[in-house]
Amino acid sequence: MTDLADKTCVPCQGGIPPLTEAEYAPLLAELDGWTAVDGHHLHKAFDFPDFVTALAFTNAVGAVAEEAWHHPDLHLAWGRVGVTVFTHKIDGLAEADFVLAAKIDRLRRDSR
Repeated sequence: MTDLADKTCVPCQGGIPPLTEAEYAPLLAELDGWTAVDGHHLHKAFDFPDFVTALAFTNAVGAVAEEAWHHPDLHLAWGRVGVTVFTHKIDGLAEADFVLAAKIDRLRRDSR
């Protein structure tokens, strides 16, 4: 099976239903520490030793998101970055959300 982080985010054009819990559960199981909130979006908080490191991670996530053409909601605070991912066009979860989450996890692992 291909690692989710190796897949390409396919932009959703809308017109499809969001993934059901039965459909997204196997994808969620491949992620580390993400939660599916109300079956609508993925969320994870990343901790850092200071603001500068958290800011650098935020900028790196921004670069990955722009490359994937899939943009999460980011919340930057001292020593913490909250990431929320969902597909706005369908107001819910699509496979691309899990792919982006895996890419963000890889980015964090590689930055240590």
